[in-house]
Amino acid sequence: MNSTTQPWRRDPKNPGAPIIPRGEWDFPPYHRWTFQHVREMVPTAQIWRGPGPVLPLPERKRDIDGVSFETRAGRRTVPQWLDECATDGFLVLSHGAVIDERYMNGLKPYRQHLAMSVSKSVTSAVFGILVERGLIDPEAPVTQYLPELEATGYRGAKVQHVLDMTSGVLFDESYTTPGSHMQKLGQACGWFDATEPTWPMTVWQLILELTEQERPHGQLFQYRSIETDVLAFIMQRVTGKHLADLISEELWVPMGAEDDAYITLDRGGYALADGGFNATLRDFARFALLLLNGGKAHGKQIVPKAWIDSFNGSADHEVFGNERQGALPNGAYHNQFWIEAPDSPVFMCFGIFGQYLYMDPEAEFAMIKLSTDAEPVNEDRTFDMLAAAHALREFCKTA
Repeated sequence: MNSTTQPWRRDPKNPGAPIIPRGEWDFPPYHRWTFQHVREMVPTAQIWRGPGPVLPLPERKRDIDGVSFETRAGRRTVPQWLDECATDGFLVLSHGAVIDERYMNGLKPYRQHLAMSVSKSVTSAVFGILVERGLIDPEAPVTQYLPELEATGYRGAKVQHVLDMTSGVLFDESYTTPGSHMQKLGQACGWFDATEPTWPMTVWQLILELTEQERPHGQLFQYRSIETDVLAFIMQRVTGKHLADLISEELWVPMGAEDDAYITLDRGGYALADGGFNATLRDFARFALLLLNGGKAHGKQIVPKAWIDSFNGSADHEVFGNERQGALPNGAYHNQFWIEAPDSPVFMCFGIFGQYLYMDPEAEFAMIKLSTDAEPVNEDRTFDMLAAAHALREFCKTA
């Protein structure tokens, strides 16, 4: 990315603070501030929480500072681990109550934090609602809803292939390879100045340029962020509604969020489903609690239980391939959620730089971690997160 374009000052109340290169705001060291101030960096759309009641988060605080576990760097207590991996917000739920909640790096309970690819799972929850209503058939071809994609690598792909990221479409997810599809997505989604005139200017334009297919659809899982955006365009096409309004009306309002969320916009007004979602720590906890409760809140079924059950160790882990198996040796991916193992009830949401929602419905346990880690993806950090979640889950069984 071009880092010489117009810089933005880190904090207008602190004229002496470092400036932020326009093309690097979402990378270290700037992300330590910007992930809590995304609205000051790029255009966004409001995701209204509505006028209804807030989903309660009762507290049953326990001292977890003495809980320890083995990380790749040795044994660590919870506070040591949180300090070492650039934690901004951390919350543990057990049997519907908050066991621990802490804020670091200036994060406040009322301040939204960028979720990166946790956004994919939020989008999935709303997608499942539309499937339940019969508006979308996962077994239908993608081109039934987006006929324009007949001229792309998505011709012949089912919607389910896109949900599971098993389409054969060529998409280079590399953050550092010059000219990769992921770098082009940074410009297309509106996060950076349009400094490359030959690159797409909107996410839809980028999708239309994905004309190559590298393998048969359904053969292998390969992580492609753009797949979630294809799903979002399907959602918008069948409902005639903007993604931000869909999330608000179908999830955020009925769930009982306490605060508005927001989502980043590209130059065409499209909300970035694959990584632009921002919410408070406690509202991420409410989202996790909703999923732990089988999609119910306030006595009403919001997300279909069958959709949530599909994350529950039921994915075909054989399509996982070798990608990311260092931390998840038996892991799988299904319907935009990560699955710890085929025989495990645990499902998860991951976002780069350390955004994690870990959920175990059988144990009625969830761990939410918002971060600004030094690397986008780090196998050791994921391994350590899982170790922490396992240790805290065991602690909650006896606390």
